Amino acid sequence: MSSETAVRLSAQVRRALQEHRCFEALFDKVLDVRKAVFGDLEELFDLPLQTKKRIVFKNLFIGYYGSTIPLYESMIIDDANIAENFEQRLTSILWPEGNTRFSSAFGSKSLLSFSELASGLEKTIRIMILESFGVEKYMDEHMDSANYILWVMKYEGPQTSEATLGSRAHSDQNMVTLLYQNEVNGLEIHTQDGDWISVKPSSDTSIVMIGESFSVSHFNMNISFLESTNGGENYCF
Repeated sequence: MSSETAVRLSAQVRRALQEHRCFEALFDKVLDVRKAVFGDLEELFDLPLQTKKRIVFKNLFIGYYGSTIPLYESMIIDDANIAENFEQRLTSILWPEGNTRFSSAFGSKSLLSFSELASGLEKTIRIMILESFGVEKYMDEHMDSANYILWVMKYEGPQTSEATLGSRAHSDQNMVTLLYQNEVNGLEIHTQDGDWISVKPSSDTSIVMIGESFSVSHFNMNISFLESTNGGENYCF
């Protein structure tokens, strides 16, 4: 990529985040693991509730969450771009007797591969943002301060023809979120004009959203939430 192209892309990223606080991104390398990830999520969330509740960590906000919000459950793994964490913090907890298929899937083939690819993309986006503000001298310190989490979610489709709120309106507290969802779309974005718009990204793209930790004084506030419908189960990561 030429320096001129890099400068132009950085400006586009900054403008999109300032105006909408999010944008749609295509990252070709993720396409190879996307389908496998959704398949693994279905099997993961189909585990018995007591099994999923084993995922508990010292950090209050890391682990399994379910039943506190109707039709919603999730699992959060921290340091998600480090290979050993999937074995230590997920596979060995859910299957202490061993599970070759999931050890392989979570250890290398799908979720870990996605986490590594997504963390690389997130780094590139943050670099573009910092360069657009001319604060390169703080680049190394900022990049080294990041911790990556993988947050997988399932929104159960309600038995109704009415659109049903799956998650309250909120803004993420982190720096940058890369959101992928299956074909059962449910994401809505709150615009600066006060309107809610339904976001239906291509099956090959992700939605990049700026979080509270990266938005102070530079990017206008925006809120997003996921809405569950009777179209099926919505899986996100």
